[in-house]
Amino acid sequence: MSETLFNVSCVALGGRAILIGGAPGSGKTSLALALIDRGAQLIGDDGVTMRVTDGRVIASPPSQTVGKIEIRNVGIVDLPATSAPLALVLELKEDAPRYPLEEKHREILGVPVPLIEFRPGDAIQALRAQYALDKHGLRVPSLSPAGAKKAP
Repeated sequence: MSETLFNVSCVALGGRAILIGGAPGSGKTSLALALIDRGAQLIGDDGVTMRVTDGRVIASPPSQTVGKIEIRNVGIVDLPATSAPLALVLELKEDAPRYPLEEKHREILGVPVPLIEFRPGDAIQALRAQYALDKHGLRVPSLSPAGAKKAP
């Protein structure tokens, strides 16, 4: 079973996917670009396909837009794209709490994924996202490029 989510961006950082949601114009693509500048790889811009494999949600680019990202005031740009296990959802919200007092999750295809409400637009947003992934993101085993588990 798979599902395509729209109006989201998604990148992979260190082999784990970060799904970025929020209202139109909230900065989803800007955050994705900032994370790509920090070494992340594009999964999808304005859409991502999810499927469950071995109990994990795998984020992949939709076939219609693989490797395409729309950069405001620039146009559509081609970038390498990848797939990765979903580890964290960042929801861009102006009223995001300064400090998350409770653990939140979003259920995607029946799998709970950590959710952080994230204030959009700061200059340091990508660095905060990387720390959020390290602190709150699901841990996933290393995968080879073909998707098979590496030998211990």
